[in-house]
Amino acid sequence: MQGENKGFDYHKTIERIHKGFFPELHESPSDLRDWGDYYSSYFQTYIEKDIKDVLQIQDEVAFIKFVKAVAATTGQELNYRNLAEICGKNAMTVKAWLSVLESSGLVYLLEPYCNNFNKRLIKSPKLYFLDTGLACWLLGWNTPEQLANGAMWGHIFESFVFTEILKSYYNDGIVKPSLFYYRDKDKNEIDLLIEDGDALYPIEIKTTSDPTKAMVKSFRCVANIPNKKVGAGAVICLAKEPLPLTDGVWIWPVGLV
Repeated sequence: MQGENKGFDYHKTIERIHKGFFPELHESPSDLRDWGDYYSSYFQTYIEKDIKDVLQIQDEVAFIKFVKAVAATTGQELNYRNLAEICGKNAMTVKAWLSVLESSGLVYLLEPYCNNFNKRLIKSPKLYFLDTGLACWLLGWNTPEQLANGAMWGHIFESFVFTEILKSYYNDGIVKPSLFYYRDKDKNEIDLLIEDGDALYPIEIKTTSDPTKAMVKSFRCVANIPNKKVGAGAVICLAKEPLPLTDGVWIWPVGLV
């Protein structure tokens, strides 16, 4: 891996993640009131025009609870039962609602890696809310500082990194890229596996600027997958420059993603 991260600014990175990626928010400098007003208007329009026509929703309050619960689940394993309990609906309704969020590009379900080599692998997908600005607004993180100091910072950061990687595939016309995550019942976990031919590239996503070798100990699990070789791994994080962490694993700045 090669690259140079000129002018990395920690605070601007957080501001970028907090603002989100709707083009209208980047046409001119906006204060936080504009940011809140924009997402409030967008979300209400989304419900009125896109959702009610498709799902024939009668209980708007329950749907809003559902979307906020989905935002709170970003970067985590999907649990339909928990979402159903929060919004007071059954699992079938939640699956229908989530399907619409997915088809409209608000969320992405990242499937676990599985090629029948290990029956102890977790089977549930991981959910990503793709616009971090909208997620922050839904969750009440009204300033970049609140986001960076809040309990969801790690999950929001991971969602941001995943979305940037996903967009690179979309920009190349690849709608369903070979992206997965790894988790088994022994609690070995890898945030992201990129499959390219017979190679798997393991990725960890961390909010630290100084990752440790312990953060990539689960990468060893990839070596046990039949007919696959381990490609270069990385810890995507808040470091200022790319550096080798171990033999075959790099510290990779988020600004270079």
